[in-house]
Amino acid sequence: MKERGAGDDRLLNLHERPVEELRALLDELYADEQRVSYRRRVLHGKIDILRAELVRRLKEDREAGRDIVSGSDIERLIDILANDLRGVSRVDVTDDDDFDDVDD
Repeated sequence: MKERGAGDDRLLNLHERPVEELRALLDELYADEQRVSYRRRVLHGKIDILRAELVRRLKEDREAGRDIVSGSDIERLIDILANDLRGVSRVDVTDDDDFDDVDD
């Protein structure tokens, strides 16, 4: 199956397509959604594991009297807060995305 991006033309001229083709397209999109959903759940599991390890280490550092916030943590926070895409993660943005039409 060919991967499609923002230029996906599968939803153009739907009124001209036969019902069988629409059903096949719907089945294909459901399958795509299932693959993405599975991948998202796997990634969230990995994130949870890493977050738990980080919390464990930070707790150890705090109990040992070490600093738990570093300069790089502050820089990362500044980068996050300076992001002007209003909640859109940089990893979600592709070259095909156009934010010129976003209302201020």
